[in-house]
Amino acid sequence: MNLNDTQARSLTIQQAVVYDSDPGRAEKVAEVLRELSLEPLLIDHCALMRAVIQTPNNPPALLVGDVADCDWVELGAALREQLSDIPVVAYGSSAVADQLIAAVGPRVRRLTFPFKQSVLGTALRIPAQAAQAEIGEVAMPTGASAAIRDVTRLIRQVAAHDSSVLILGESGTGKELAARAVHEASPRRQRPFVAINCGAIPAELLESELFGHEKGSFTGAIAARKGRFEIAEGGTLFLDEIGDMSLPMQVKLLRVLQERVFERVGNHTPIRCNVRIIAATHRNLEQAIAKGNFREDLFYRLNVFPIEMPSLRTRIDDLPMLVRDFSDRNVAEGRSRVELSPRALKVLSHYSWPGNVRELGNLIERLSILCPNRLVDVADLPLKYRPADLLAELDLNGQLEAPVETLEAELEAAEEAIDEEREVMSMLAPSELTDAVVQLPPDGIDLRDHLFTIERNLIQQALSRAGGTVAHAARLLKLRRTTLVEKLRKFHMLNEAAASEL
Repeated sequence: MNLNDTQARSLTIQQAVVYDSDPGRAEKVAEVLRELSLEPLLIDHCALMRAVIQTPNNPPALLVGDVADCDWVELGAALREQLSDIPVVAYGSSAVADQLIAAVGPRVRRLTFPFKQSVLGTALRIPAQAAQAEIGEVAMPTGASAAIRDVTRLIRQVAAHDSSVLILGESGTGKELAARAVHEASPRRQRPFVAINCGAIPAELLESELFGHEKGSFTGAIAARKGRFEIAEGGTLFLDEIGDMSLPMQVKLLRVLQERVFERVGNHTPIRCNVRIIAATHRNLEQAIAKGNFREDLFYRLNVFPIEMPSLRTRIDDLPMLVRDFSDRNVAEGRSRVELSPRALKVLSHYSWPGNVRELGNLIERLSILCPNRLVDVADLPLKYRPADLLAELDLNGQLEAPVETLEAELEAAEEAIDEEREVMSMLAPSELTDAVVQLPPDGIDLRDHLFTIERNLIQQALSRAGGTVAHAARLLKLRRTTLVEKLRKFHMLNEAAASEL
């Protein structure tokens, strides 16, 4: 074989389907495939092509010559969905190639027959690159640090292939976001992305969640139900916290990964599956293997292409970009935009971030509620993010204000305004109005003075009934005590007895 080592590594196809009505030309194409160490499968009829499409073991490549009886709609749908990740080469007439491209899309690679093995070898690697160019914008992890640039590069490199991916990293570093990026950048992006947290589901229920169950297979199984493998057919299955999976379940998962066959709980009929596996964990699986908590053979099945997600503290330079990203999300969800002052960013950059990016996202959401539409300064941050020793080290102690007390005062003023509005509205209710004013005088009435008089008289009656105790009078008037005190000041009714309660 004339392929060099680099080409041999990138050419991972073992078999190719040749769909051509010309048996002589098909055999010559097969000879070229054999030179590339590929096993050809020759097909000359649409019924055989339909059988190939429907088989659980998808062909790794398809070469199309001239066919007279092809159902282009069916073939196009299959190549876009079930066979979305295989290279397609058209080497027949221009008319057939045009129909194939119209049905499948630009991932089809045109070749002129006859061709050399080097040309065909290159063509069978082109579709993955073409698919990558068709992807468009994929939500990659936010950041410009070297660590995140490496993660983004690895995601783009592995996305076009069906290799299993193991994403490692601390909790909250964005492992599921990376898994979704791999899926969205892959040829499977139009098929489902299904996530399951292996650590959040009891061991006795995880098998049913993954593989499904039949009606009556266990107590509570009132109907047959598909598992995550069936739901993710043709797409990607994300096994989060794989390190928390029980050993018996690891054995069953290993069998599925090896044979691509599983059985529903309560049924012994094997079901073929075509899913890409992405797993993630915050645990050190090699240590778990040494302790006997994780199977070594399963580890090597999953760890084909590892991606390490960096912690936030190791890429703290990404903090401003992450803050802007989370702020934009809050705005999109109807909350206020958050803008941190340089001092606040400086303080946050010294925090250890044990919860990583997830913790930062929660903080920004909290600040969008507490500090809407204003600059967030150091004093607005929760205490754990601004310890006194850090503020002293950064010489920020003298620059702090007391936003908590200010916020409480603003909230109390707002509540008092609401109470006063409710009080006025209740006075204007028909039943109260009938007692206070039987008829509107012909010349009209000064409503403000009238309400002033009514309110003052009612407060005076409440104080008299409560024996001068402001708190009791406030309860009679359904007011907050502080609200009644303000009204007493307004009406100049704050006598010595009431003032002694303040």
